[in-house]
Amino acid sequence: MLFNRIYSCLTITLLCIFIPACVPSKATKAMSTEERSQLYLQMGVRYLDMDMIKTAKEKLDIALELNANNAEVHNALGVLHERLAQDSLAEKHYQQAISLAVDDFSIKNNYGRFLCESGEYKKGIELLKQALAIPLNNRKWFAYTNIGRCQLINANKALAESNFRHALQENSQYPPALQEMQKISYDKRRYLSARGFLQRYLAVARQTSETLWYAVQTERGLGNKAMADHYREKLFALFPSSKQAVQMKAVIKIY
Repeated sequence: MLFNRIYSCLTITLLCIFIPACVPSKATKAMSTEERSQLYLQMGVRYLDMDMIKTAKEKLDIALELNANNAEVHNALGVLHERLAQDSLAEKHYQQAISLAVDDFSIKNNYGRFLCESGEYKKGIELLKQALAIPLNNRKWFAYTNIGRCQLINANKALAESNFRHALQENSQYPPALQEMQKISYDKRRYLSARGFLQRYLAVARQTSETLWYAVQTERGLGNKAMADHYREKLFALFPSSKQAVQMKAVIKIY
């Protein structure tokens, strides 16, 4: 995948409640078929959030069997098959989800992001813009961030930055948008700005190998060797096998 998925920055805006990992009780027998489908959907999404892919698939397959016209089930299965690198199946489920729920901004967001990752930038951005235009969309920062990432891989940094800023206007604490702005600020040699975006990011999320790599470079740019060394050692300690750590260790050996 072309995007760095820091968060099950696969963005399923479905109802996610904790369901015990057991077979539904006899009480579920009193439920309608649609209600049982929704129950299995909730379990499947919960397991997907926990990265328990096999169990998630089992639950979502049952949900689909119970109600093949449940757009949310198809949306979740699209995300699941993406994680399994089964892109043709993912697209099939996204297309089915949209056909069943034309005005669902969550589905348009997921499918639009998927298309961007697959290299279909124009079609992906169009879907993401459609998600933004839906009046009931109260989570527009998802679409803005996905449009920004799509613009980045399409080599349009100015439009990408504009969309990340729009995302932060909608939600000033959205970690993926903050991380993208950290990188953009560093690339533009706006080191104090890059540091500021990192600090905002760390107020709501944990370090990643990428945020630490940029933190090291940012502090070097500011001439702060002590902080650069601190972030570098943290990178080695927390993410020793990451490509960023390997790259930095190689540079150290050269010098």
